[in-house]
Amino acid sequence: MKVLTLDDFDLKDKTVFLRVDMNCPIDSETLEITGTKRIEEVIETIQSLKESKVVVASHQGRVGNKDYTRMDKHAKVLEKLLNKKVKYIEDVIGIAAQNEIKNLKNGEVLLLDNLRLCAEENYEFSPEAASKTIMVSRLAKLFDLCVLDSFPSAHRSHPSIVGFPQILPSCAGRLTEREVRNLDEIMTVAKAPHVIVLGGSKVQDRLEAIQLLIQNGRADHVLLTGVIGNVFMRAQARIKFPLGIEREEEVVAKAHFLIGEYPDVFSTPVDIAIDKDGERVEMDVREISKGDKIYDLGPKTLDFYSKLIAGAGTVFISGPAGFFEKENFSFGTKGLLETVANSMATTIVSGGHLNSVLKSLGLTDKINHVSTAGGALVLYLTGERLPMIKALEEAAIRHRS
Repeated sequence: MKVLTLDDFDLKDKTVFLRVDMNCPIDSETLEITGTKRIEEVIETIQSLKESKVVVASHQGRVGNKDYTRMDKHAKVLEKLLNKKVKYIEDVIGIAAQNEIKNLKNGEVLLLDNLRLCAEENYEFSPEAASKTIMVSRLAKLFDLCVLDSFPSAHRSHPSIVGFPQILPSCAGRLTEREVRNLDEIMTVAKAPHVIVLGGSKVQDRLEAIQLLIQNGRADHVLLTGVIGNVFMRAQARIKFPLGIEREEEVVAKAHFLIGEYPDVFSTPVDIAIDKDGERVEMDVREISKGDKIYDLGPKTLDFYSKLIAGAGTVFISGPAGFFEKENFSFGTKGLLETVANSMATTIVSGGHLNSVLKSLGLTDKINHVSTAGGALVLYLTGERLPMIKALEEAAIRHRS
C-alpha cells in the first residue's frame, strides 16, 4: 500500500488523534441512533491502540438537518461495544477538551463532541489551509500520531481529515486499510457489463460521480431510484412539477445534460408507489400529479431492473430506492438487494442504510464487498484520488523520507 498503517508505528504511550466516521442514522423525532454499524467498524482500530491514549473524533449529521446532534449517545454505544469506560466531553477544541486530552492515560478512550460544532469543519479546504485552521492549530500539538479511519467521509477535505496529516505522522486505521485493499482487489477482476444502481437523496454528489463512472468505463447501465431517480424523471419531463429539493433547477439541468450525452446508459422508474393517507398506492409514472410523494419503486420497475442486474458482470448499488424505513415502502430496496445478492456478478453494496437492510435480510455473506461508505466509495471506483487517501499517501512520503 502507498499509505502507512498502524503496523508501521510504535503505538505504546502515544497520544493518538483517531478521526472516524460514526455518522449514524438518527430517528428524527427521538434523536436515538437507529443503526450502529459505523460505530461497530471503529472497534478494531481502537483495540489496536490499546497501549495508546486515544482521542476519537467524528461528525454527526449536517448543520440544520434533523440528524445534527451531539455525540453522547455514540459514547454509550462505543462503551458497550468496547466493554470498557469511554470518556466523553461536550467540547471539541476548547480548554475543557484540551485538558481531558492532556490527562489521558494509556489504554483510555476519549470521545470528543460533534466536530461540526466547529464552524471550520463545515467547510472544505486545501490541505495547507486546513493545517492552519484553529481546530488543527489548537489540537495538533497535543498528539503524537494521527490515525485516519473515516473512509465514508474520505471524499471530504475537512480540517480533521486533511489538516492534521500536514503536521503529524499519519496512517490509515484498520477500516480504511481493509477498504482500500479489498476494493483494489475487486476492481482488478471486475468485468463488464457494469451495472450501477443509485438511489438515496444526495443528488449533487451522485451527479458528479455518475459522469466519472461512465467516462472511466465503470457504468454501462445506470439504474436510478430514490430522489435522484425523481430528478432524472423531471429532466425527462416525465414528472412535470417541481420536486421541492435543494438547488433543483441546477441538478435537473445537469441530469438533462447527462441524458443527452449518454442516451443509452440511464434507466428510470416506469412505475412508483406513493403514500396516500398512510397507504401504499402504486401507479404508472405518467399518472403522477402535483402533491404526490414518491416513496418507492413499483413492481414493473423492479422486474425491469432485475433483468439488467441478472445480466451484469459487476454490480454496484448505493442508496435506498425509497422510504425503506416504512415497511410498506421497503419493497424496492429489499427487492433490489435480493436481486444483487443472488446474481452471478461481482457485487459491491455501499452505504449505511443498505447495510442495515442487507443484514436484516441475512444476505451480507452473499455480497463480495460491503461498505458503509456512500459518496466516497462511488468516487473511489471512478479512479479519483480521495482527499483523505491523498493526505495519507503524502504523509507516508514525508515519513519515509
